[in-house]
Amino acid sequence: MNDYNNFLRTREQLEQQERGHLAAYGVFAAETHGREHPEPEHRYRTCFQRDRDRVIHSAAFRRLEAKTQVFANVTSDYYRTRLTHTIEVAQIARTMARILSVNEDLSEAAALAHDLGHPPYGHAGEAALNELMSANGGFEHNCQSLRVVEYLEHPYPAYRGLNLTFEVRESLAKHATRYDQPDTNEKYGCGYASLEGQIADLADSIAYNSHDLDDALAGNLIDEADMSNVPLYQLLRRQTDRDFPKAHRFARQLRCAKSLIDLLVNDALTESAGRLKETSPSNVEDIRLGQIKIISLSEQCQKELSELEIFLFENVYKHPRIEQVQQPAREELSFIFEMYVNDPKLLPERYRQRIGEQGRERVVCDYIAGMTDRYCHRLYQQSR
Repeated sequence: MNDYNNFLRTREQLEQQERGHLAAYGVFAAETHGREHPEPEHRYRTCFQRDRDRVIHSAAFRRLEAKTQVFANVTSDYYRTRLTHTIEVAQIARTMARILSVNEDLSEAAALAHDLGHPPYGHAGEAALNELMSANGGFEHNCQSLRVVEYLEHPYPAYRGLNLTFEVRESLAKHATRYDQPDTNEKYGCGYASLEGQIADLADSIAYNSHDLDDALAGNLIDEADMSNVPLYQLLRRQTDRDFPKAHRFARQLRCAKSLIDLLVNDALTESAGRLKETSPSNVEDIRLGQIKIISLSEQCQKELSELEIFLFENVYKHPRIEQVQQPAREELSFIFEMYVNDPKLLPERYRQRIGEQGRERVVCDYIAGMTDRYCHRLYQQSR
């Protein structure tokens, strides 16, 4: 009988491999704080690899394909959706984790899960749901992402949620960017996320600044002349003109937006390495309880990125073409919310069963937050 085990790497071997190439302050799969519901380990996959796979196979992840990032994807087949944004974040996170010798699988899982709680219609949808829920705890998409993986997804008969490891859930609970400032969640403690979670945070910022710039230029919401006073873009433009002097305008703009990723990642890696040298953490608890956040851009680069973010906020996110689709989105969500609150019998049975425990408004909010843009719009048209 053939001994197939000679050709197969087991989970234990993968965990041992981590011992050989991860830094001491990384998170080792074999040392996870575990899952809320204990379950047998997998024969071939580490716990963080399983978490990644559970996120990818979740209904909430699939729905990201038809949820707006910034630009309504029904207007073009070029613009990013919430799903393509998430994939870009995961790619950047894996690269940074690998170079910094921390756990790629954990960073990837955190990146893939970070936007699962986003409602339809992007930030306009989030603002609308937050207003509708103002008397019932509000709505914030990061908290909702954690709620999705801990409760709303229900693929296992024995318990609710995806039963992800503590470390992935901690990364979601502490996810922080310019536009995301989570409240303290006592369940996951104070302090910072692991380096892997911090990497996912910065990868999110790097991805959306790059692709929002790319989409805005491609969609002619802005042009390069508008950014004459944005130093970071002017630097990218000079580099591109030097390397590709005969490039077509569209190719040049795309190259500038893509080069932003490389510039920011390289800066972040250098700055983060310096902070690691300065603080000398010996384990992941030193990272969590440290005086400073380790994964960061340099002060100068952060200043220049902030200037670009301010430009994008004023000239892209508040552009009339973006805002003109936001008011109808708010109206749709308000109509559907009131419809279900006033007549909860219209909800699917699995949602109605939770009303007594969690309240009508929260259950309705959960249902709407899980909708795609197209499902929400179709429901609105059929119901009004």
